[in-house]
Amino acid sequence: MRSVILSLWMPVALFTLWWFASAFSWVNPYLLPRPEAVFAAFIELCENGLLWVHVQSSLGRAFGGYIIAALIALPMGYFFAKYEALHTQSRLILESLRMIPPLSLIPLLILWLGIGETAKLTIVLLASFFPIYLNAYSGFKQLDYRYGELAETLNLSTFEKIQHIEFPGALPAVFTGLRLGFGYSWRALVSAELIAASSGLGYLISDASEMARTDQVFVGIFMIAILGILGDFLFQKALFKVAPWSKK
Repeated sequence: MRSVILSLWMPVALFTLWWFASAFSWVNPYLLPRPEAVFAAFIELCENGLLWVHVQSSLGRAFGGYIIAALIALPMGYFFAKYEALHTQSRLILESLRMIPPLSLIPLLILWLGIGETAKLTIVLLASFFPIYLNAYSGFKQLDYRYGELAETLNLSTFEKIQHIEFPGALPAVFTGLRLGFGYSWRALVSAELIAASSGLGYLISDASEMARTDQVFVGIFMIAILGILGDFLFQKALFKVAPWSKK
């Protein structure tokens, strides 16, 4: 109970400050709309169905690019941890790519791939790939060598060794990477939608800003935060479900 109170006091304090600032016109309503105006905009967007269209567009792009990134990054993390020569040979190019912000590639991706879904999926893939890959690599690399001896003693096949020993041992690090990767992909996608999109939460914010609808801008921002927190919460629950030993 105490932890719940401690986690809620700051949002409540910020909301109270927001209400007073808008109610007493401390800030121009154009810059800081009243909470009730934001709620009314939320109801409006729900009733006309636009909010759910934008949410579905963003979630579809986020999970599409994210799943592709995970399907590439997890096997790479495993094989590069098992075969150090592969990691050494590719380290320079991977480190170079890791240092390039995905959003800086938007102009180039638009030239190469157009302004369709492929460019946005690529942005999500690039943003989420490295957190997943690096944590998977670290998790498999740091496995206790005695696990290998145990697999040999039990005469396990390579697949059985991965399934029963190596993957469970690396699971906390893998889930940490998946959790971080989702956060990176979500932020990168919304930023990309601000620049080149005709739907999605980023587009909703950009379009509302151009129409001077600050209340709708706040709705978009709150939806991004709520969906991000919900995704992070679900990742934690999934980790504790499949790897209860990782719960502190």
